[in-house]
Amino acid sequence: MNGLRVYINPVNTDARDNHSVFYSRRGDGPYYLWRYEEGIRQWLFSRVTPSNDSTLKALCVASWKTVPIALQVRLKEHYLE
Repeated sequence: MNGLRVYINPVNTDARDNHSVFYSRRGDGPYYLWRYEEGIRQWLFSRVTPSNDSTLKALCVASWKTVPIALQVRLKEHYLE
């Protein structure tokens, strides 16, 4: 996917969490927060508002290999070309 970047927040990640929260952004578009909802077994997203600027500054680029397959599928659906 052209221009797509996936991020994690290393400050909020621990051994139990194992990256259950990711952020995404394509080009200069908005940031989205992706979290896995265990009850419905699905990745849900919400748009991140600019007021969360301190969170966005802490983000680090995630390796595509660390992104769960189910989230990769959702990202491809979300960012249709």
